[in-house]
Amino acid sequence: MPAKACAALLLACVLWAVSFIATKKALASTPPLTVVALRLILSAACFLAWLAMTRRKLPLAALRDSVWRLILLSLCGGGLHYGLQTVGLQYTSASNGSLYAVTAPVTIAILGVLFLRERPTLGKTLGIVVALAGVLTVMGLDQLRSFELGGRVWGDLLVLASIVLWGVFTVLGKSLTDRLGAPILTAAITVLAAASMLPVAYWEIGSRGASLQSVSLEAWVSIAFLGIGCSFLATLLYFVALEMSESQKVGVFLYTIPPMTAIVAYLVLDEALGLRFFLGSALVIGGVILTERS
Repeated sequence: MPAKACAALLLACVLWAVSFIATKKALASTPPLTVVALRLILSAACFLAWLAMTRRKLPLAALRDSVWRLILLSLCGGGLHYGLQTVGLQYTSASNGSLYAVTAPVTIAILGVLFLRERPTLGKTLGIVVALAGVLTVMGLDQLRSFELGGRVWGDLLVLASIVLWGVFTVLGKSLTDRLGAPILTAAITVLAAASMLPVAYWEIGSRGASLQSVSLEAWVSIAFLGIGCSFLATLLYFVALEMSESQKVGVFLYTIPPMTAIVAYLVLDEALGLRFFLGSALVIGGVILTERS
């Protein structure tokens, strides 16, 4: 994998790791689907401004021919993905939600083999397994044994579903990056996702009797970070890396998100770190390196 792709992925994962904390902050005074709509509107505005400044020529014929796939991608990686994740984070912890990123690399690897004809080499498979073991180590046996349909689990399941959708989004998007290019593809997906969430946010605000005036300054800062840092910059970096490498190698970098989120949660939310975290993080890093070099 090119060094530029590795750097882009690591920066994207750092931003996404912080996104779980920022989302919890935004939800303190803002309805969940409104948070999603506002972040996507900000992200879409960034993409449109970027396209205008770079004067990039739009491949209108290719966009028109791919419109239904773009709509599907805008749901898997936009409105539906962020909606499930944001609602789920109302009922689970930031670190717990991040740990469900474990499903994305596995989903990406399986779908990459089935639909992109990527080779499941021994090194890639072993790297994914090692990284998976690292994430499960961070979670701990007590948390795994206590898994049941109650308490926080409904929130966990919503976050889990959102991350599985991200796996589908990665594999479906890979086939369009060569045709449209990463910047145009991510811009089109984000604009469509923002448009689809506008009526949803309007309905949510009306049904709850809420208003944008009730959104706190801290929530606005968090939403700005989610829109500009995560939905715009991180997603763009992710697809730039995907354009340069296989989906399996790109996907395994998502295993770095749980340790990064745990560090941010420790610094911001005073969530504890222990020996399991450091051992699991070492396994995650080793698994990512093994997969990337195979």
